Amino acid sequence: MQQLRRRVFFLPFIVMAVLSGCAMIPPEPIVTGPLTATPPMQAMTPVEANGAIYQPTAYGNYPLFEDRRPRNVGDVVTIIIQERTNAAKNVATSTNRTGSGSLDFGLAPSFLPGDLGARQNFDVEGGNQANGQGSSRADNTFSGTLTTTVVGVLPNGNLQLAGEKQIAINRGSEHLRFSGVVDPRSITGSNTVLSTQVADARIEFRSKGVMDEVQTMGWLQRFFLNISPF
Repeated sequence: MQQLRRRVFFLPFIVMAVLSGCAMIPPEPIVTGPLTATPPMQAMTPVEANGAIYQPTAYGNYPLFEDRRPRNVGDVVTIIIQERTNAAKNVATSTNRTGSGSLDFGLAPSFLPGDLGARQNFDVEGGNQANGQGSSRADNTFSGTLTTTVVGVLPNGNLQLAGEKQIAINRGSEHLRFSGVVDPRSITGSNTVLSTQVADARIEFRSKGVMDEVQTMGWLQRFFLNISPF
């Protein structure tokens, strides 16, 4: 019996610990999949000393007149993030409705009952009016640079890009992740492309540390918010 009481005594503390852990669950990432490419290991063929400047079997050599833009898995592309979105919406509603009715027995015939007289006269009027207004606006701006890696090449030649950048300062850290599909012809000669020219772009910028914890609602506050009917 005493052991059972001891378990009941510690039960609220166990529940509080579980709820506090649930309150710190990080949000789901929007950038999924590999964030870098690992080229397959290939056996290097011994280079023949034929005296030629171009050695096709030597890694890193390119034809003399070949475009240096990325086209293979493992090549790097710098993304210039220039995202700006503006959205606004205004709503206004106005309704007005009136109605009236009357009944007059002032000229009632004599053969009708005596109760159907002037005492039964009545006038009825009614009205209904409603006004509603609402507005919503959102402005978002995101700028920066991130060098990504080609993680796949589609059959039509488009490149699948993905990359990540992590920065840790003292006890806080931030990470920037990016993924998308780009047309190689949109890449400039300096291996850069605007994020607005990337299809299926997914950009994620999140942080960990004190700044992230202060934005997280406490477990007790979240509990009362869920059960509150207001």
